[in-house]
Amino acid sequence: AYFVDRLGFLLVEDTRLGPEKRWVVVAPRGGRGTSLLLARAATPEQRAAVGRQGGGRVFLFLHTDDFARDHAALLARGVAFAEEPREEPYGTVAVFEDLHGNRWDLVQPRPAAPPPPPPH
Repeated sequence: AYFVDRLGFLLVEDTRLGPEKRWVVVAPRGGRGTSLLLARAATPEQRAAVGRQGGGRVFLFLHTDDFARDHAALLARGVAFAEEPREEPYGTVAVFEDLHGNRWDLVQPRPAAPPPPPPH
């Protein structure tokens, strides 16, 4: 529900594999083949790692073609941003945390500089 309702992802598949297991796949809109398989932690070791997969660092990147639009939409749906948007050499970015505390970058990359003209 978090990925669909808060982040606006599409539910690609939700298949029950038994009383305690589901195969749930979500994908960002316009993600060009990108998707996430969501699985419930099943062992104490797995449960201890939930929310710490990136060791406290950003390790997931959600690209957008309109930062202001998507940042405002995520805020309106209750997504917790850890910082204000900022400009970096690679684009506009802000860090948010998902429901388990994993850190993501919402990023609108800068367009690539055009190649120099060919020599005459």
